[in-house]
Amino acid sequence: MGTADKIIRIVIAAIFAVLYFTHTVSGTVGIVLLALGAVFVLTSLISFCPLYLPFGINTCKKETK
Repeated sequence: MGTADKIIRIVIAAIFAVLYFTHTVSGTVGIVLLALGAVFVLTSLISFCPLYLPFGINTCKKETK
């Protein structure tokens, strides 16, 4: 997972958290967004997204030697 991908995921997770804790989004939708935000943060911290594997997606820049 590339740096830009990690940053985007963390920003989206922060937006979800703000929406939930300011009661802009509540109920089931709010809880789902909060859980999704937690998954985004977790995948950013471990630098791995399981959904990328079956689709062959790689957002990490390849090193050139």
